[in-house]
Amino acid sequence: MNNSNTYDVIIVGGGIAGLSVAILLGRQHYKVLVIEKESYPKHKVCGEYVSMESKPFLESLGLDIDSMQLPVISKLQVTDTKGNEVNANLPQGGFGLSRYTLDAALAELAQKAGATIITKTKAEDVQWENDSFTVKSKNETYTAKVVCGTWGKRSNIDVKWQRPFIKEKNRALNNYVAVKYHINYPWQKDLVALHNFKNGYCGVSQIEDGKVCMCYLTTATNLHNNGNDIKNLEQKVIVQNPWLAKIFREAEFLYESPLAISQISFERKAQVEEHVLLLGDAAGSITPLCGNGMSMAMRAAKISAALIDEFLKGNISREAMEKSYIVQWRTIFSKRLFMGRFIQSNFGKETSTTLLLKIANALPFVKRALIKGTSGEVF
Repeated sequence: MNNSNTYDVIIVGGGIAGLSVAILLGRQHYKVLVIEKESYPKHKVCGEYVSMESKPFLESLGLDIDSMQLPVISKLQVTDTKGNEVNANLPQGGFGLSRYTLDAALAELAQKAGATIITKTKAEDVQWENDSFTVKSKNETYTAKVVCGTWGKRSNIDVKWQRPFIKEKNRALNNYVAVKYHINYPWQKDLVALHNFKNGYCGVSQIEDGKVCMCYLTTATNLHNNGNDIKNLEQKVIVQNPWLAKIFREAEFLYESPLAISQISFERKAQVEEHVLLLGDAAGSITPLCGNGMSMAMRAAKISAALIDEFLKGNISREAMEKSYIVQWRTIFSKRLFMGRFIQSNFGKETSTTLLLKIANALPFVKRALIKGTSGEVF
């Protein structure tokens, strides 16, 4: 094996989690490789709302969030399928920032930290043998002491490993489709809205440069029942919510066609597979309505980078590194994921959504508990 293809850490997936780990470990002078199937900058299907819990972490990586003049979001609006609304303040709040901008900025910081980033390259396989990893792409083979899996919600490696959520039959949390647009639309910059429609919901909030991110999630069955045609779904189902009808009627859509991903699962996932530390959506996806997926990815990066550092220094064993990562991940995120799944199970259904919103309106402490249950501490 060519020594130039031997690394301390290989990160499969160059999204927020992977790039954050690369920055942290690169600064510790480890030899780090990031393998990313796309290139930067890139648009990704994402709600693009970043919880304030992660602002100090992003600043520690080198992003000057305040100077970016991003919209600060402190208010929440939720509507049921008929447009009845509930409003709340977000005690912690967040800010709007596109993945197009964020991922590119983090990739630049990772390279400055000394990490190698290979783009337009897909990791075909990750193999563990004799206390070492081999990662194969179409044209190259790499080795490393540690591998982090930071790919998205479903990858070719998930399928190759036959992870349990891949084998699950289609269930309530296991077969979603997500669609994202950037639009020009007069939007209240401190507001994030969640508008329900039959078997789905749509998040709307402002990002940088006055643009608005609109991202909706629905079941694969809902799309199938509308001829597997996104436009048909929007014209027949989504616009039944009057708030969404107004946006679709008046907004200027900035993409030639929407970004879409399918086969999204919110089932429970393992945080370590085949001795690979899994981060971000690879370790477990929070339902988008909770708006904290990006912050969870970053916090997992901080946890894993610290443990990897201890392992590479010889202070802990691989087994201790893996067990500690699982324990910390579950301690920090399990309750949040449970709350997300609970809310998800009630959204997009005419009766249960309306009932949940009525309860939240009538009992403010319920509303506060739901918001708190999907938020995390500053890290």
